[in-house]
Amino acid sequence: MAEAGQIRGVLLDIDGVLYAGGRAIDGGRETVAWLEEEGIPFRCVSNTTSRSRHSIAARLRALDYDIDDSLIFNPPLAAIRHLQGKKTFLLTRGDVRDDFIAAGIALVEEGAEAVVVGDAGDGFTYEAMNRAFRMALEGAGIVALEKDRYWMGADGLMLSAGPFVAALEYASEREAVVVGKPSPEFFRLALEDMGIQPSSALMVGDDLRTDVGGAQAAGMRTALVRTGKFRQEVFEASLIRPDLLLPSIASLPEAIRETFI
Repeated sequence: MAEAGQIRGVLLDIDGVLYAGGRAIDGGRETVAWLEEEGIPFRCVSNTTSRSRHSIAARLRALDYDIDDSLIFNPPLAAIRHLQGKKTFLLTRGDVRDDFIAAGIALVEEGAEAVVVGDAGDGFTYEAMNRAFRMALEGAGIVALEKDRYWMGADGLMLSAGPFVAALEYASEREAVVVGKPSPEFFRLALEDMGIQPSSALMVGDDLRTDVGGAQAAGMRTALVRTGKFRQEVFEASLIRPDLLLPSIASLPEAIRETFI
């Protein structure tokens, strides 16, 4: 874990931290405004793989967050750098494909050089999974936009992409490259976008493994909030421990002042 010292940049998870179940977390807007007032740069980092950067930012703005598209960092940005122009079969949903198209990535249904898997929801049909499996057998690399087990939906916990990525790995006997959280490369790229070193950065998330564990492996300090997907029993059973355990993002300004300044 990084040594104590001043926080010069913050990464904020989105779903479960800034909002949950379609509603903004109380105090979230005020915390974002405080970061701006204090001149602490931040990026909103999300493992959400069904929405483009523009859509993610637009959803936050609809909840009265003052967030520009450029402040969003998501797995497609990391995947695009990894793919380096390879023909790609994209197994996900929503308008996230817009990020790939804008970057000039050729999206194909056959003969892919890479299979990119995100949260496809009901799109995880037998036909789609079998197509991805056959392409992997033919030599396509498997790229996981994220490998979360689940996420918090409006009506409860929902399966994320992780279980489906694991199925493809098992069937094809090939290991996926994970480009979203908890990949150290994901955190490195997000911090590079701000010009901040990991040792002076703080990650705020609601997932003990992907947010806290991933950021700690990248050399960052961490804060875990009790909103979103946080589960007390999971926390107690884990060996991973954050630097800060907060009721919600509303407590972040005070915690930074008291702990890191």
